[in-house]
Amino acid sequence: MTTTREAARSALNFAMHLPLQLGLAAMAGALHVLAFAPFGLWPLQLALLMLLFGLLQYSPSIKAHAFTGWAFGFGWYVFGVSWLYISMHRFGGMPGWLAGLAVVAMALLLGAFIALMMAAAAWLRARYDLSKTVMLLLVLPMCFALADWLRGWVFTGFPWVVTGYAHTDSPLAGFAPVLGVYGLGWLAALMAGTLLLAVTQRRWLLLPIVLLLTGAGIKTVNWTTPSGAPISVRLLQGNVPQEMKFDIDRINDTLSLYHDLVKAGPADLIVTPETAIPLLSRDLPPDYLPLLQTYAETSGSHLALGIPLSDGLAQYANSMIALTPDATKYRYDKHHLVPFGEFIPPGFRWFVEMMHIPLGDFTPGAALQAPLQVRDQRVLPNICYEDLFGEQIAAQLRTDAPATILLNMSNIAWFGDSIALPQHLQISRMRALETGRPMLRATNTGTTAVIDAHGVVTAQLTPYTRATLSAKVQGFQGMTPYSRYGNALFLIMAALILAVVVFLRRQKPPGTGKTR
Repeated sequence: MTTTREAARSALNFAMHLPLQLGLAAMAGALHVLAFAPFGLWPLQLALLMLLFGLLQYSPSIKAHAFTGWAFGFGWYVFGVSWLYISMHRFGGMPGWLAGLAVVAMALLLGAFIALMMAAAAWLRARYDLSKTVMLLLVLPMCFALADWLRGWVFTGFPWVVTGYAHTDSPLAGFAPVLGVYGLGWLAALMAGTLLLAVTQRRWLLLPIVLLLTGAGIKTVNWTTPSGAPISVRLLQGNVPQEMKFDIDRINDTLSLYHDLVKAGPADLIVTPETAIPLLSRDLPPDYLPLLQTYAETSGSHLALGIPLSDGLAQYANSMIALTPDATKYRYDKHHLVPFGEFIPPGFRWFVEMMHIPLGDFTPGAALQAPLQVRDQRVLPNICYEDLFGEQIAAQLRTDAPATILLNMSNIAWFGDSIALPQHLQISRMRALETGRPMLRATNTGTTAVIDAHGVVTAQLTPYTRATLSAKVQGFQGMTPYSRYGNALFLIMAALILAVVVFLRRQKPPGTGKTR
């Protein structure tokens, strides 16, 4: 009877404090955005995850775990992707209240992944009578990382501001070529769990120190090696305002702008941003592409042009075509499309029709597409949102003639002068770290940059300026563990941890209680 009364009193006491707990979790999630670019306060992430895990330790039920994780995720995403409001309201013409409501709904949906996995952690604790140490070392860190992984592919995925991106400049970046961005997120959560244990048991401080030193040491490993001679590149940043990009009265100005920027000087590779040419090829002036082809032949330049293509009635692709010195045809079609922006999920046509987005229902390209041969180098394009999906880029490197240079062509003027620009640059840096290959970025408004094979930005243009970035780029060959296995190593770790949790429970003598 006493136990029942104590349990009831504990549940009532927690219910009274639940609003405060959810408020603290949401505030921690909002502050979590500061761990990512452009702020880069990655140690803050560890402190905030310590707070989250601490709150979860005193959550008496699975439901309380779920709501606490959901609150953290909501705060994280409502601020982390708040720039979606700009695209829907300012450029899409959606009423401000509805655009704001859509951002809130998006944050709630994304936060549900954390809610689900924190509920799973609570279930494991109750099912296997797990100790505080096991929860903080094994269960909570991996469940938190798995929430990121689920968010990366369920409903086609939206892995923006994934936990591991905060560590492009931390010692943990050394693990990126092995475990990828989700593995980095797990290690960061593991550090947070051990630091929370270290508050009362200082011996646990050793593990975070070992992880940081190991990561710094792995950074010195050269997983890939230079391949062939460097190529000269010119990356064009036209800075065409989004509200004018598809304006019928301004399209000729845009065509003339990129015609002039392309022909301003030769290079082995000249790259425009995504949809820099805002018309279907059949709607262009008859001599537009032929004149550029002539320039490619006379200058010895390979021209990579962002352009929408049509393969039939109501069939459009977000594409890149290459005009080459030997007139060899090359085409890349974007494979991973943006929901609502590039394809319409079932049942949401009404929502998309409220926004004025041209060519809003594209046809996806093939999952595996050949790179573009430029002198000694093989350049693999990806268009805008595609470089969020490291496992898909890694899969394209597991071919007989893998790319030696990665190329991202983007137009995120849709999101204004917001934190989306530095966040996207950080994402590209992670792809370079994972694959051991340089990444080129040609963007409309920013951030146009050259990233080396170690994830370091070696040159970049100021956002919202009209300029050209010229550089020499060395390609790299070879396979990092992540390029070879993708997320498999991270998922194997998750399976092993679950096995260890079950094993530890079975090793307890009958009647052994849990320690908190």
